[in-house]
Amino acid sequence: MYRQIVVLTGAGISAESGLRTFRDQDGLWEEHKIEDVATPEGYARDPEMVERFYNERWQQLHNGKIEPNAAHKALARLEQEFDGQLLVVTQNIDDLHERAGSRRLLHMHGELTKGRCPRSHQTFLLTDHFGVNHTCTCCIPAQRLRPHVVWFGEMPIGLDRIQHALDTCDLFIAIGTSGTVYPAAGFVDTANHHGAQTVEVNLVPADRHSQFQYHLQGKASEIVPQLVEQILAGEVIGEKPLSGAANV
Repeated sequence: MYRQIVVLTGAGISAESGLRTFRDQDGLWEEHKIEDVATPEGYARDPEMVERFYNERWQQLHNGKIEPNAAHKALARLEQEFDGQLLVVTQNIDDLHERAGSRRLLHMHGELTKGRCPRSHQTFLLTDHFGVNHTCTCCIPAQRLRPHVVWFGEMPIGLDRIQHALDTCDLFIAIGTSGTVYPAAGFVDTANHHGAQTVEVNLVPADRHSQFQYHLQGKASEIVPQLVEQILAGEVIGEKPLSGAANV
């Protein structure tokens, strides 16, 4: 039934794998002020502190305990078996989608496992922690790599590609995202405008102002595999209830 699908994933899908979300209820990013560790100005003031912050995130991601969960794996299966067009857009900077097998993937907020040259913007894969020895190979003199992370005040990555996919999709699914931070918060409006079916998967109840046509409340690791089964079977989402989900 579907030919072009866009999936947006947020912190909720990775939280089920054991990754702590950056932002706490008090607005701090794991006991740090946002302006200190998530802005270009903070990096300019104290690059070593910012590097330590992201090195701690890198260590958590590679501690041997964090693995893709059933939702990540189901989306990878969808990519392999769906005969239409699929784009997974993630707000997460971890590599759990890649580890699960996803390749048609766009990290709109960057990637924790990469550094970026501040002059050429070329990216480099990191095999260990940030430090003064991490420099680019594209410039003379070599430039110190900064985290390949989109900070507050910077433009998300790949917006033109995302916009085109939303303009032409017939199904848009948002998984584990608060839907409050723009531009991602506006993706559902774009998909609705172009006639797509829009589905939200989240642990929390639907906001009364939500623009999604369907809200499935529950764990992504339980709901997403069922959604993928329905899509691959040629069924329309919402025609029959899913187990373990509050269907609205």
